[in-house]
Amino acid sequence: MKQQNIMETKLARIAEISKERPKEVFTSIYHFLNKDLLMLCHKELDGKKATGLDGITKAEYEENLEENIEQLEKELQSMRYKPSPAKRVYIPKANGKMRGLAIAIYEDKIVQMALKKIIEAIYEPKLSNCMYGFRPNRSCHDALKRINQIIEANRISYVVDADIKGYFDHIDWNWLIKCLEQHIKDQRIIRLIKRFLKAGIIEGTEYIEITEGTPQGSILSPILANIYMYYVLVLWFEKKIQKNFQGESYIIVYADDFICCFQYQKEAELFMNKLLPERLKKFKLEVAKDKTRLISFGRFAKERSKDGKVDTFDFLGFTHYCGKSKKGYFRVKRKTSKKKLNKSIKEFKIWIRNNRNLRVTTIIKLLNIKLRGYYQYYGITDNGESLNKFLHVIKRTLWKWLNRRSQRRSYTSLEFAQLLKSYPLISPKICVNIYDI
Repeated sequence: MKQQNIMETKLARIAEISKERPKEVFTSIYHFLNKDLLMLCHKELDGKKATGLDGITKAEYEENLEENIEQLEKELQSMRYKPSPAKRVYIPKANGKMRGLAIAIYEDKIVQMALKKIIEAIYEPKLSNCMYGFRPNRSCHDALKRINQIIEANRISYVVDADIKGYFDHIDWNWLIKCLEQHIKDQRIIRLIKRFLKAGIIEGTEYIEITEGTPQGSILSPILANIYMYYVLVLWFEKKIQKNFQGESYIIVYADDFICCFQYQKEAELFMNKLLPERLKKFKLEVAKDKTRLISFGRFAKERSKDGKVDTFDFLGFTHYCGKSKKGYFRVKRKTSKKKLNKSIKEFKIWIRNNRNLRVTTIIKLLNIKLRGYYQYYGITDNGESLNKFLHVIKRTLWKWLNRRSQRRSYTSLEFAQLLKSYPLISPKICVNIYDI
């Protein structure tokens, strides 16, 4: 424990230096990939996650922990360590398509986390405050709060709701390494990162060579993607767009999702139609045209509209729309997006159907755990109506499947209502005040 505390202190010192000296370049940091850091990463890893190609779990690796970690340290320090290909698995996306995830073997996860901690200590102090995804002490809710601050307190009239086509899959390695080398000149660190990028994927029994991108599901991927996004988009926006445009302009980024807010329509159009595509093209990325649009949005949007209707935009699972407070002041409001609402309902329905034969009290207990997690994310200011709609559908689904546990009908509507009085499903709760900064 003492050695781990010392390791954490050393990483904190790197972060402190990085913050105090913005131009600092780190030339000798590979030695931090030692037994203490590897042991710390092992203890932090979730043993319940999916296993890689070798099938080794955290518990199995722990059986000879000291020996395994010491051997791993030797291989790393002698540069003999080579990551194994990741196993590809697929999970459903909200749009019905499948997302491929790369699952590394357990030992690679340890090294990836150690690398992540070192890179994060250097780069986290340098990333812009407008970036919220996969960062310590930042969340989706923080990004949503910032949107309200920007649009309600400033002269914003237009929003560019943009999307980068296959961002994680098309990160250019040469440019990524150049970004990393802005502050990391230890070539052993760079070489190890390259080895992880080139490790490849096993899908079924077929080996797939990878030549670009950072595989989703990798522990290392989020920090690399954030650094790339910072140099490709955010820093450029701050240095070129905000300083050269006459009107106000802002950007909010969460992982590969972002929105840009502008005061003037012509500048918003120039950004969306010309400057953004040109900038992304330089780094071998492109705008997803079918998912990128410019909308009139803000306190004067309704007056500018010919028919009085105001567009909305979706971001981080919520539909944002123009509204008013009880006192009549302009407000940015939000509700669960239709796509996310339908996806969550579908998932809950499948879960209830698959678990309908459990004891009723057990079903309700487990449902309440799932509902609490749902409310903690979607339970934000102004979203009460969507939460109530969601719970109503869940109750009807539960009643339906409890009555299909046997050929004989189990509950009338009155009996089901009585059941929920005795064993209630937790009511919707606003967990996040969007104005609580």
